[in-house]
Amino acid sequence: MNKKLLRLLLLSFTFFFPAPLFAQGDLMIMPKRLVFDGSQRSQEINLANTGSDTAVYAVSFVNYKMTEEGNFEQVEEAEDGQRFATDFLRYFPRRVTLAPNEAQTIRVQLTRTGNLEQGEYRSHMYFRAVEEQTALGAEEAEDAEGISINIKTIFGISIPVIIRHGASTTSLELRDLELALSGEQPALSLGIFRSGNMSVYGNLIAEHISTSGKITEVGTVKGVSVYTPNAHRKFRFELRNAKEVDLTNGKIRVTYADEKGEQLATAEKALP
Repeated sequence: MNKKLLRLLLLSFTFFFPAPLFAQGDLMIMPKRLVFDGSQRSQEINLANTGSDTAVYAVSFVNYKMTEEGNFEQVEEAEDGQRFATDFLRYFPRRVTLAPNEAQTIRVQLTRTGNLEQGEYRSHMYFRAVEEQTALGAEEAEDAEGISINIKTIFGISIPVIIRHGASTTSLELRDLELALSGEQPALSLGIFRSGNMSVYGNLIAEHISTSGKITEVGTVKGVSVYTPNAHRKFRFELRNAKEVDLTNGKIRVTYADEKGEQLATAEKALP
């Protein structure tokens, strides 16, 4: 695919998928998550090589659990309340070679859905740069004895693939709001409490409400998730738009809304 076609492809992704776009190194992935909610049997993941070298990626599934701090740890066995999606998905191709400015589509299909129980299933599609056929991050270092060592940085990137079956019973609550003013930027910490059979994914919006009632947006974080089976996530973010307000009076309001803009939870804290 030539540069002109790639530009057209990326412009179409930007137009139709303004938020779900994920990039690391020279690999761009659209969208950054797949959700099967009963309305589709197959979906596509679009890859693009924005670099100047040919790259090869092995495609596979891995399974993670989310910690309370929002980090991911790879697991082999599902925890209580956790279900993997790998047994109900198939995909093609399983290996992708991308020349500079080239794009490729991965097709992901549902299978064996007659065995699904009510609830959510999640695995992560993992794109790993193949070391022997790529020169990503290749460097040479020399140790104290003058022996040359070849160092290669190999990276991988993963996106969640989620299957949802049945009605959602999920609810959300925001608690424990705390405002810190001691750092270079004011920061807000809170707890996100999830219950029910589905994970949540959305945006956090922080607003300052002055004593006169004026509302000013002071911080936004997009793509905040709490995955099953987790019931709690600790979250902290800086309020980078707070220079025009007085955070020593009034109150702070935090809202969690899904991708469609529907408010799922809100909480307020009086200042100071």
